[in-house]
Amino acid sequence: MNITALRPRFIRYLEPVADVFVRLRITPNQISLLALAAGIACAVLFWQRQFLTGALFLLLSAVLDLVDGSVARKTGAHTDFGAVFDWIVDKYVDALALLGVGLAGIPIVSGFFPVPPAADFAVVAFAIIGSLMNTFIKPVVYAEIGYREKVEGKIDDPLEGVGFFGRPETLLVLILGGAFNLIWAAVIIIAVFTNLSALQRITYLYRTLS
Repeated sequence: MNITALRPRFIRYLEPVADVFVRLRITPNQISLLALAAGIACAVLFWQRQFLTGALFLLLSAVLDLVDGSVARKTGAHTDFGAVFDWIVDKYVDALALLGVGLAGIPIVSGFFPVPPAADFAVVAFAIIGSLMNTFIKPVVYAEIGYREKVEGKIDDPLEGVGFFGRPETLLVLILGGAFNLIWAAVIIIAVFTNLSALQRITYLYRTLS
């Protein structure tokens, strides 16, 4: 069970926002670009240690990521490129936001242990790797096994509900960490839990595919 399972509820609350984009004739891919722009702004703000403002831009990016699918559904604008582009934007936003924290040079583990500052960036790097790999497992499974059935533009596969710490959890922890000036704790949580979640998915695949 993860937050992804609650996605339909969140989308339902954002229907009025999607209606605004439909009336303005803004396409899903354009919304994805706006989500990317908000993610880049978040990364720059995190780099400048403006964590609260950066968290707000990351929240905006997350909202836009939910809205683009609703707009695609309402306008019948689902395309294969749009689905791929949405994945790419998501991963750029995740990596850039965490990279922004790394470039800020804040103490993450060095504030508690006598370790060089490079150890702090290593934790950030581990968080980025975990965030990317936790999601990267899914398209690899699609390619190797052949999941192709789509529901409202998204591939329906068993991995959707496997993994206790996915992208929504990563964004939520990072947003809360920025909002409450606990960004160091957020990065540690993400570094540990995303990689554990990836291992959970790998274990599930081993048991079901061997």
